[in-house]
Amino acid sequence: MTASAPAARPHERTVALTRFFAAPRARVFEAWTRAEQLVHWFGPKNFTAHSCEADARPGGVFRLCMRSPDGRDYWVRGSYRELVAPERLVIDCVADDEHGAAMLEEVIRVTLTEQAGGTQLELKADAAGPGARAKSALEGMEQGWAQTIDRLSFCVTKS
Repeated sequence: MTASAPAARPHERTVALTRFFAAPRARVFEAWTRAEQLVHWFGPKNFTAHSCEADARPGGVFRLCMRSPDGRDYWVRGSYRELVAPERLVIDCVADDEHGAAMLEEVIRVTLTEQAGGTQLELKADAAGPGARAKSALEGMEQGWAQTIDRLSFCVTKS
């Protein structure tokens, strides 16, 4: 009888951020649900998005490719699980490494609340994945989301 190797235990991380945007809630919600807007802000500082699909309905596709400053492509693929315009959305996704291998599974929850002439965004992202690559990605997750939401702020508040 041969013993099988135990499954790799996933590394896990949760990031929770709150930000205020001097922008209408509908504009912030649209930034999460329209491909032509996602390409302008989704990803950490100095990343670009060169491909994006967003079918904003339950079960609809959420897919984009972020390019790092050194030219590596990182795909995020998944679907919208829940949408309540303009107040809430949930996205289930998988982050792939530059070789197209699944690195992390992530659930992104966004709640938008009207507040003092603008919008308060509450983001909670739960991610997990096995292996050293996942561990490394998770270690940078808080900084990556903070930079991503900073980029969103610039996009929704510009005239």
